[in-house]
Amino acid sequence: MTADDSFGRLDDDDYPAYTMGRAAEILGTTQGFLRAIGEARLITPLRSAGGHRRYSRYQLRIAARARELVDQGTPVEAACRIIILEDQLEEAQRINAEHHRHALGTVNPQAAA
Repeated sequence: MTADDSFGRLDDDDYPAYTMGRAAEILGTTQGFLRAIGEARLITPLRSAGGHRRYSRYQLRIAARARELVDQGTPVEAACRIIILEDQLEEAQRINAEHHRHALGTVNPQAAA
C-alpha cells in the first residue's frame, strides 16, 4: 500500500484506523466496554497483523450509541440488542420504501409520463 492509498482511506468510514486504546479514549470509555460490546456481537473489530483490535469510525459511532444507552442505565447486553433491533428496523423501513416506490412505478407507469 502506498502513502496515497493510506491517505485516501482517511475519509473511509469503514477503514479500521483506530486501536482499541485510541477508540476507548475517543469514546471516553474503557477497553473493557469495547470488549463487552464485541462479545455481545454489536461490533466486530478487525484485527491487525499482530492480532490487535482495530476500529472504524462507523464502529465508533455504534459504540457511542451503546455508551449513551449504558450511561442511561441500560445493561450492556440490552443496549447492544436495542441497537441491533434499531438497525434492523431501519433496514426494513428502507426496503419497504424501496418496494413501495417500485410498486408505484409499475402499477401505473403512464402516470409518470
